[in-house]
Amino acid sequence: MDLPDIYNAATTFVDENISQGRGKKTAIYYLDQRLSYQELFEQVNQTGNVLKDLGLEIEQRVLLVLPDSPEFAFSFFGAIKIGAVPIPTNPWMKPKDYEYLIQDSRARILIVHESVLPEVRQIWERSRFLKHVLVVGRPEGRALSFESQVTKASTRLEAEPTSKDDVCMWQYTSGSTGSPKGAVHLHHDMITITDLFVKPVLGMTENDICFSASKLFFAYGLGNSLYFPFRFGASTVLWPERPEPERVLEVIERNRPTFFFSVPTLYARLLRVEKKYDLSSLRICLSSGEPLPPALFHQWKQKFGNELLDVVGSTEATHDFLANRPGRVKPGCSGEVTPAFEAKIVDEEGREVPVGQVGNLLVKGDANAPYYWNKHEQTKKTMLGAWLKTGDTYYRDEEGYYWYCGRSDDMLKVGGMWVSPIEIENTLLEHSAVLEAAVTGHADDDGLIKPKAYVLLKHEYESSDRLKEELRSLVKNKLAPYKYPRWIEFVDDLPKTVTGKIQRFKLRARSQIESGTTETRPRGARMRLRT
Repeated sequence: MDLPDIYNAATTFVDENISQGRGKKTAIYYLDQRLSYQELFEQVNQTGNVLKDLGLEIEQRVLLVLPDSPEFAFSFFGAIKIGAVPIPTNPWMKPKDYEYLIQDSRARILIVHESVLPEVRQIWERSRFLKHVLVVGRPEGRALSFESQVTKASTRLEAEPTSKDDVCMWQYTSGSTGSPKGAVHLHHDMITITDLFVKPVLGMTENDICFSASKLFFAYGLGNSLYFPFRFGASTVLWPERPEPERVLEVIERNRPTFFFSVPTLYARLLRVEKKYDLSSLRICLSSGEPLPPALFHQWKQKFGNELLDVVGSTEATHDFLANRPGRVKPGCSGEVTPAFEAKIVDEEGREVPVGQVGNLLVKGDANAPYYWNKHEQTKKTMLGAWLKTGDTYYRDEEGYYWYCGRSDDMLKVGGMWVSPIEIENTLLEHSAVLEAAVTGHADDDGLIKPKAYVLLKHEYESSDRLKEELRSLVKNKLAPYKYPRWIEFVDDLPKTVTGKIQRFKLRARSQIESGTTETRPRGARMRLRT
């Protein structure tokens, strides 16, 4: 990217839409509201002025605890425009989680929705850094009204002359097995992703409308719903609710988006909705967050006519580094390297492996976070010079497509052979009775690790020993015999993150308790937090 040294990202994603004559065009669809780019521009400026008037200075952090809403967009880009650092945050957490994030980030201002106020009020007095709390909705106690402050602020605001390499935003990893880590991102990161991924690979234009079931506090959703459409003068549908299948389909039918972004688990549930909805407006459907099974790809295409484009990214990489391209999909694989990145697959000693051999995936690109905030040791393990260690294992085929084999800490070694849980899960999903499946390692009577499958059945099927045998036989016939699940447990639900990813680590912990042992890891295997 050939950017000037003095560069503020808010000018690209907000101001340029005005200079390019899109002031009257709809930027945001929100419930029954429509906000134009002119309204977005003015309220971003007003929010930035409010933050400045409250004493927020360049590089200081502001925590955003908001649902997907216009106020999120105003706050995010308003902070960036004055050189401050917004931190999108999950609005469905507990007080102790917010206390950790406030203390770790040393946020000076908290912008919170009134629905989260009860959780935040319990802890905000314990931070010596937090100076102000702005509430979208009805304020209480020391909090100020976001609406009343913004309404009386000036609509004129000059962008802070930041460097393209200044800190722009933070995104915390999910912290599934430990404290969340703040991945630091720079002003040039978002435009790197839009111009070297979204434009050449997805072909987004100002005529598109984006809708993401994955939320703004998640790195995947932040791009999908905010800076992707704003870069190209497109429109976005912001929707504050949890992604229940019927409600998601209602939003698609009502708002007629052309781009839809979700995760495989939700796509599977959307397919199970019996009522018919009109999804004919969709031209691009992206799937990320967990591997997309081939069976799900084919079911979606058969029912709705669209390819599901499996893409892969991470919080540390800003967004996606691997992607299937429209018309060039290989079902079951993660696609090709996007123009924003380079990739290589290495062994435990860091040596590149041959085509077809499984190893650890490393990616290099200008959108990679340079470090984790206040996590020096984790930074050294993950940011390997220009390369980011993704924590995923892959192999590359002769055509340059990348095939996912599992997280580095999800892979199993059975009888001395590496086994990918993903491969077994995808095979189980080919059975007509299976809605979801998750595979982990489980110790047998000799303490040796073998695959165990947790299976969620479709509602019209009942669990039985006969069905277990059918599933075992399916895997034996499709894969090498040593890969079949020795145990199959039918469950009512699978543990997931708020973004819909199956949490195998919880199933592993459960399995270890049941077997009275701990999962044995091969020498040299490394553990890493899921991001």
